[in-house]
Amino acid sequence: MSNKLIISDYDFDAIKINLKSFLQGQSSFQDYDFEGSSLNILLDILSYNTHYLAYLANMSTNELYLDSADIRNNIVSLAKMIGYTPTSPRAPMASIDITLNNATGSSVTMSKGTVFTTTVDNISYQYVTNSDITITPSSGVYKFSSVPIYEGSLVTFKYTVDSTDVDQKFTIPSNKADTSTLQVKVQNSSSDTTTNTYSLAGGYNSVDANSKVYFIQESQDGKFEVYFGDGVNGKALADGNIVILEYVVTNIEVSNGASSFTLSGNIGGFSNVTITTISNSQGGANAETNDSIKHNAPLQYAAQDRAVTTSDYETLVKSIYPNALSVSAWGGEDDETPRYGIVKIGVKAASGSTLTETTKADIVSKLKPYNVASVSPQIVDPEVTSVLLTSTVKYDSSSTTKSTDTLKSEITTAVTNYNTNTLQKFDAVYRHSKLTGLIDDVDTSILSNITTIKIRKSFTPTLASSTKYDIYFRNALFNPHSGHNSSAGGILSSTGFKVTGSDLEQFLDDDGNGNVRRYYLSSGIRTYSNATQGTIDYNTGQITLNSLNVASISNIRGSTSTVIELTVTPNSNDVAPVRDQIVEIDIANSTINVTADTFVGGSADAGVGYTTTSSY
Repeated sequence: MSNKLIISDYDFDAIKINLKSFLQGQSSFQDYDFEGSSLNILLDILSYNTHYLAYLANMSTNELYLDSADIRNNIVSLAKMIGYTPTSPRAPMASIDITLNNATGSSVTMSKGTVFTTTVDNISYQYVTNSDITITPSSGVYKFSSVPIYEGSLVTFKYTVDSTDVDQKFTIPSNKADTSTLQVKVQNSSSDTTTNTYSLAGGYNSVDANSKVYFIQESQDGKFEVYFGDGVNGKALADGNIVILEYVVTNIEVSNGASSFTLSGNIGGFSNVTITTISNSQGGANAETNDSIKHNAPLQYAAQDRAVTTSDYETLVKSIYPNALSVSAWGGEDDETPRYGIVKIGVKAASGSTLTETTKADIVSKLKPYNVASVSPQIVDPEVTSVLLTSTVKYDSSSTTKSTDTLKSEITTAVTNYNTNTLQKFDAVYRHSKLTGLIDDVDTSILSNITTIKIRKSFTPTLASSTKYDIYFRNALFNPHSGHNSSAGGILSSTGFKVTGSDLEQFLDDDGNGNVRRYYLSSGIRTYSNATQGTIDYNTGQITLNSLNVASISNIRGSTSTVIELTVTPNSNDVAPVRDQIVEIDIANSTINVTADTFVGGSADAGVGYTTTSSY
């Protein structure tokens, strides 16, 4: 056994030591000087060769599996084996109404490729239409309604089919092509201009020998290629057919948020137009990353081209809308007010705030082929629960040259990074100990931090209407005993507003017994207008306001507001999102205080005069 090689270690030095040990165990080499002999060179060669082969074998083996592969081409190929195609770059899309002011005739056609221009951050961008649209006047008004326009340039490529190439594929030359805008036509020949439109195959189950479908896959350098059926699965092309590829080449996400558009040229010969933006441009996104492919491909395979479970919907929406940073789906029966027969889908976009109604409708439309007939998908905006921090950080001034302002800035950066990289997703829990640990780790001079939190939500009231409002924190609230902190306003606070019939600014608090109270300040003293304005459930975090008739809303932090903010103390320092909730830290309205520790500094001998910070 002692003469056998140890093959568990493939490090060069370890391999060489193992070889020496093996040779020294042989009778012919027991007294051999390995370090100063020519045999040492041979050992180096053998060790290097073994190390190289082991490394190559290890890397090659890794590339055989989707979860361990690193090379893009291998990841794409492995994903294709389970029927997954990575998403291409996506062009920002906007929706506009176009009214022709001086048009005449029985109808007007806006040609595919009609150009519009916009400006974002002082840079001009081009948007184009992706189909011909024909309208007829209504009451003498020529109006194109809800026209989708895409950022980029409309490009056409043509290829002639060569039947001698049994594996012929047709490459889309640009790696910035948005394949969701791709339209494929096949012309019979150079002499016969008759064309047929082909559609993207939705799966082999729905494809027969005569199906006019095409398939698409990612090839080299992030480019995509189109191929057709073989006469069994999909109609085969004939020699001399001309394949026509039309698509938009985009600048990707840089023009997300464009809101004002101008016609370049004319529509049907008419250039005097009025353009109204229905929804700002959004949805621009880069091509799918390697990590995203490795995550989404198995999930889509599990979905099997149908939407039954909530995870199916989450997977399909990510495929349909690549700009989705996070997706959460749940049955309507799980809502606080159950609704059966619907599935709700919360979508957090990677860029932009909330999805436009046009984008929501587009996602719902693209989900229909996968959807169970009796279930209706509904796209909802994320609900944000803001975490407000109050942190007192103590540091040893003798162990650092950094000022309190510098430390505060570095702490703020650490908190911001945690907020950006860890939170702001549907399944991301605010972990208090993680955050406080990050604060402590900012600098070796930091000795401790006492950090407390509150959480805040807002709602938009209907003005001049007596309305019931339900606000769901969906986290238990702090109420250690009945009547807790009643005299000081409980754990609930709000921003100001006025009610119909009164010019006094009103606020909300609670009595510690489950009642929400409305009050105004008279000489700094709370005077309650309504001691039963609503209820607060400390166990579920639900606040209900009954028959609240808001006349106007006060400014918040010096700015005009359309919402009323409610702030509460949670029962736990960890805050978890539920369903469509997203937890994020409100950096701007959090408080971070950095002070030198007097005990370490020697000015608080034996702890006398040492000031501590409340944890409550």
